[in-house]
Parts: sequence; structure tokens; C-alpha cells
Amino acid sequence: MAKLTAKTIQTAKPGRHADGSGLYLLVKPTGARSWVLRVQVNGQRRDIGMGAVELSPLALRSDIGDDIPLEEKARLTLAEARELSARLRNAAKAGRDPAAERKKDRKPPPSFKDATIATHKAQKKSHSWSDKTADAFLSSLETHAYPTLGKMRVDLVEAEHVANALAPIWTTKPDMAKKVRQRIATVLDYSKAMNWRTTEAPRKAVGALTGKTKKGGNFPAMPYADVPAYFRSLMDDTPTKGRLGLMLAIATVARSIEVREGCWGHVAAEKRNWNRPAELMRKNNEAHTVTLNDAALWVLERIAEVSDSSKPDALLLPNGKGKPISDMTISKVMRDAGLTYVPHGFRSSFRDWAAEQHPEIPDPVAEAALSHSVPDAVIAAYKRTKFLEMRRTLLDHWSAFILSDRTNVVQLADRRA
Repeated sequence: MAKLTAKTIQTAKPGRHADGSGLYLLVKPTGARSWVLRVQVNGQRRDIGMGAVELSPLALRSDIGDDIPLEEKARLTLAEARELSARLRNAAKAGRDPAAERKKDRKPPPSFKDATIATHKAQKKSHSWSDKTADAFLSSLETHAYPTLGKMRVDLVEAEHVANALAPIWTTKPDMAKKVRQRIATVLDYSKAMNWRTTEAPRKAVGALTGKTKKGGNFPAMPYADVPAYFRSLMDDTPTKGRLGLMLAIATVARSIEVREGCWGHVAAEKRNWNRPAELMRKNNEAHTVTLNDAALWVLERIAEVSDSSKPDALLLPNGKGKPISDMTISKVMRDAGLTYVPHGFRSSFRDWAAEQHPEIPDPVAEAALSHSVPDAVIAAYKRTKFLEMRRTLLDHWSAFILSDRTNVVQLADRRA
């Protein structure tokens, strides 16, 4: 079959003129010229419009690699039409919709700075961050991440780049370094959800490159390998409110204040959920559901023996005056045992355990289990219901880990309140 030429394109009469391989020049009675690709998609023949014909003598030669991708051009030369038709035929052979490929956004991924601004804007718009949290997020990255990462395309940011950005503050400002590391990860996770990069934040690889931060005395954490033995020792000891509160915090990786101010009305044991209202979540002022595993349900049964679970407004662990027990009541349990760790440190123990023992579970799931802010776009990427069940699976694994070698614990997986 004779192929089209620049001259025949200009002189062709109204009708459909074949170039070969399914590419046609369509000439209307008005003289308007456009490109059409006839292709088989899932066994059905379809005509895909590819845009108008570019007749300018200066554009007869394809400029592949210019600033505008072929898929986005409104007018195509003969050479460009042939190349685009080949791309769309290959997409159809691969089982993709060539029409969707034609409309796909071909813009390059944004810079890390622009991705940060987009992440910040999304969280502000969804009201999932307080003004204070949002401002701290942006200002810390402007100061500590932009100098190294700001102009980089977000899809090209690797663990070594993140480690380089953190290096100036990793030992001199360890607390800020940890926050910046987490906030960089939030931007990279959001970018993955937006299809700007193919992977989530390389948390484990970053940790391998940076090593541990200088200990500043904040939240010293027990190595996760030691947690099961310690949890079992608490189960065997006298069930004081301090020990019960500490066990519930370990089992649910909750903050001390969330345990101390939790009420029975928040607990839905039959659904294995602990639905904590926004006013209880002082860190981010956002309601959060903790999935209750076997260890947590066992502790709650022990707590019900020392408090009134029949009243929704009743605190889980009230003091003698019906007020929340103090933070010291829980931390004193570890101090009296001569331990240098603190209750809040078990959240870090859990995070390290999740990263090293369950790398198959996405990092945002572990972050959400800790009630850390995770962009809605990330949750949507996994689908909201599935995301909750992934968290449940992770905390169930945590329960099995801290209860390991414990034979006299009643397993509650099939029980109903």
C-alpha cells in the first residue's frame, strides 16, 4: 500500500487516505485535515482521533524530545503521526486503552519543593493538620531539606539524597533531624500516591545510611527484641493501674495521654476497635481508630476488673477521685524496675520492629498505626477500608510477637463481647 507524502497530504481530496499500519489522513469537505488511527482494542475495532495535520514546511520533520510530548500536541506532522500511531498500537497490544494513553498526563514529575507545597496544600485543605503542624511541616523542610532536595525532581530522590539533606543536623539537632526525616518521607509517600514516583519513601535505606541519631534523652526506647519478655513480666506481676495502662499502651502503641484519658465509650470490643475522638488526640486533633489485637483485648478485660466498664463516660483507668491517672503513674512502673526506657519509647520499638520484621507492609500503614498524619491521597491509593485492615494485620502481628511463648493467654480472636 502506497504511503502518504507531504505533497499528497496537501493535495488530498475529501475522504480517508491510508498511510499504512492503521494510520489514516481524514480530509473533510471543508478541507480540514486530521489524523485517525484504526486499531483493535480487546478484539474490537476502534478509531482513535490523533489531532489535526501540521502542514507548515518548517514542521515536516519530527522533533522528538522537544518540550511538548507527542501525546499532548494538537497538530502533528506526518512523521509525528506515524510515531504516535506506533506508540498507541503498542499500547493496544499491551492491553492498554490507546485513547486513555492519548489523554494521559505527560508532564514530568514536580520538584521536591513543588511536591512539598502540594502535600502541604492537600493536608491544609483536608483539615487533617492543625495550623501549627502545617506551619512547622513547611518551615522545617524549607530550612533543612530544600537546600539539598528542593530543585530535584521528586521521582529522582533516593535514600542517599535524603541522608545528605539530614547530615548537617543529624548529630547536632537530633530531634529536628527525626522530624525532618519523617516529613521528607511524607512528601515522598504523597508523591507515590500521586504517581509522581514509583516507590514510597526509602525509610529503611535512609536509616542504614544515617545510622542512629545522637541520644538526647528524649524517649529512650527498649530494643524491640526485649519487648516480649518485658510484656510477659508485666502480665505476671500485680495488675496495678500503672501496669495495666503501660500494657495497653504497648499493645496498641498508643501515647500515654490517650490511654490515661480514654473512656469505655470509645471501646467497641465486638468490632475490635478503639475509636478515639479528636479531643483525645492532642498531637494532631484528628479522630483515630486503633484496631484492638488479642493482647489489647486481654489487657482491657483486666482493666474492666478495676473500673466500671458499664458507663460510657467512665475512664478506663481513673484515679481515686475519678480523674485520669497521672503520667507518672505509668512511667513509674519502668522507673521502679530500674529501666532507663520510658513508656513513649515503645512506639519507637514498634516502628523499628515493623520496618525490620514486616517490610512487606507499606510504611504509611505503620505510621497510621502510630496515629501519625498520613496524606489522604496515600490512604486512597490503598483504598480506605483496605488501609484499616492492613493496620489491623500489622497490630495483630505485633500482638503475636509480644505474646510469643505465652501459653496461658486466652486468645480472643473469635470472641464477641
